[in-house]
Amino acid sequence: MLSNVATVLAGLIGVGIIFMGARAFWAPQAAVGFGIPDTPTQDRTFQAWLSVKAVRDIASGLFIVILLAGGTTHLLGWFMLAATVIPVGDALIVMRSRGPKAAVYGIHGGTAVVMLAISVLLLVA
Repeated sequence: MLSNVATVLAGLIGVGIIFMGARAFWAPQAAVGFGIPDTPTQDRTFQAWLSVKAVRDIASGLFIVILLAGGTTHLLGWFMLAATVIPVGDALIVMRSRGPKAAVYGIHGGTAVVMLAISVLLLVA
């Protein structure tokens, strides 16, 4: 039962990451929500870097979808555990940039905790 919940949550995270990546192409101003102060969303160089991040987000989400479709619960759990490094790194980046604590702990830290919990549920299933 818990592994089913964890699998659904992993799928939602995958779809969410794909959506966030795709959104960067049509609404780059959404990058302000990442938490880095003075995000220069109108700058062409920043938009190029944002596009790089967007492609990586889409690929990360697709990895989850692929593992949901063809992998095992255990393999998905290991992938989710490894991928937990991403929101932890994001939190550290925002913290180092003196971004809002709400983004550090609420957005990125919260995501890391949820992903860690999903990982554990999948790995013990």
